Amino acid sequence: MKLLYIIGIWAYTLLIRIFSLFNPKAKLFIIGRKNIFTIIARKINPTEKHIWFHFASLGEFEQGRPVLEKIKTLYPAKKIIVTFFSPSGYEVRKNYALADVFYLPIDTAANAKRFIAGINPEMAIFTKYEFWHFYFKELKDQGIPLYVISGIFRENQLFFKRYGGFYRNILKSVTYFFVQNKESENLLKSIGLDNVTISGDTRFDRVYENAQSPKQLSLIESFIGKSPTLVCGSTWPEDEKILSALPEKYPNWKFIIAPHEIHESHIESIEKQFSVNSVRFSVLSAQLAGESSQISNLKSQILIIDNIGMLSSLYQYGKVAYIGGGFGTGIHNTLEAAAFGLPVIFGPKYDKFQEAKDLIAIGAAKSISSTTDLINALEGFVENQDAADQAKRYVANKKGATDLIISMITK
Repeated sequence: MKLLYIIGIWAYTLLIRIFSLFNPKAKLFIIGRKNIFTIIARKINPTEKHIWFHFASLGEFEQGRPVLEKIKTLYPAKKIIVTFFSPSGYEVRKNYALADVFYLPIDTAANAKRFIAGINPEMAIFTKYEFWHFYFKELKDQGIPLYVISGIFRENQLFFKRYGGFYRNILKSVTYFFVQNKESENLLKSIGLDNVTISGDTRFDRVYENAQSPKQLSLIESFIGKSPTLVCGSTWPEDEKILSALPEKYPNWKFIIAPHEIHESHIESIEKQFSVNSVRFSVLSAQLAGESSQISNLKSQILIIDNIGMLSSLYQYGKVAYIGGGFGTGIHNTLEAAAFGLPVIFGPKYDKFQEAKDLIAIGAAKSISSTTDLINALEGFVENQDAADQAKRYVANKKGATDLIISMITK
C-alpha cells in the first residue's frame, strides 16, 4: 500500500504539471513550489523553534485561524509557519502578518525530512484533514507533537476499511485529535485511537468573531442603498443558472454574486446569464475612484465580485444568503452568513455538513432543487425574523472550541 501511495503522489504531481500548461490554478501550484527550499532557507532560521500550522486551502485557514491567533496573542514571541497545499489558500494569505507563509512541498520522504529540518517545529497543527504519510512519520520519528483540530471523520473513509491499515498507521502518528462530533470520536476509538476529545468546530469561533467587527465596505453600501439584498456566496455555474431567474422577479432587490472561481471565462458566463443589468466589482471600484459616486453602474441590480477574500464581510449587507456548491460535490461555508443572522438557502448536496442539517432543523436554512424551490424559500425567509435570530443564536451557542484546544496543547 505504501508503494501505491508513493505512485499516487507521483502521478498526481505529473497530472498537475500537465494541467499547468493551460490551467492557471495548476500553474500556481507548480510555480509556487519551485525552489521552495531555497526560499524557506532564506526566510527561516532553523536554529529557532517554530509552531507549524498546515491548511489545505483558504477555508481550512479561516477554520484554524482562531487557534493560530490565540496562540500568537498568548505567546507573542512564538514564531509561526503556515503552509498551504492549494493555491486558493496561499495566494490569498501569502502576506498574512502573523506568520511566514509557504506552499507545502509534495509529500515525499526527502521533502518531509528537509522541510521539517528547515522550519524546526516545536509542534505541528493540521486543521480538519490532510494526512500526509511522510510528514506525519517524520514528525513522529523526531518526537514533535502533532495535533489535528476540528477533525471530522466518516465511516466510508479508508482509515476505517478492512484494507486501510496503511492509512490507519498515518493516524497513529497524531499526538491528539480534537474532533467536531461524537461520530468522529467513535470512529477513531473503533480503530484503537483513544487520544481524542470532542472540541467542536473552531469555525464557529472564527465566524462569530468576524460578525462582531466586520470590515466595512463603503462601495457595497453605496451599491445596495436601502434595497433588500441576496448575497450569493461561492457559487458554481449550476447555482448561477437557478439564481438567474430571480432579478426579473424581484426588481427591487439587489444581488451580490461571489463565485467560487473567478477566472475570466466564469465571470463572463455570469455576465451573460444575468444580462446587462450586472457590473463587476473591479469595474465599479475603478469608476468610483476615477469619477463621482453618482455613476450609473450604482443602479445595476447585480454586483459580481471578481476577487477573492471579500465574501466573509459581504454577508453583513444581506437579508438572505444563498450558498453555492450544493449541486456539485457539496455546499460551501454556511456559517459565515448565519453568524450575521442571515437565513441560508443551498442546493441538495449538504448531507456531509452537520451545521447545514442543524440550520434546517431550527428553521434557519432550506435546501432547494429548482428555481421554484428557490423562490419559495426566499419568500419564506423575507419576513421571517425568527429564522434570522435562530441562525445567529445557533452560531453563538456553538463557539468555544478554540479555548478548549488551547488549554490542552499549551499546558
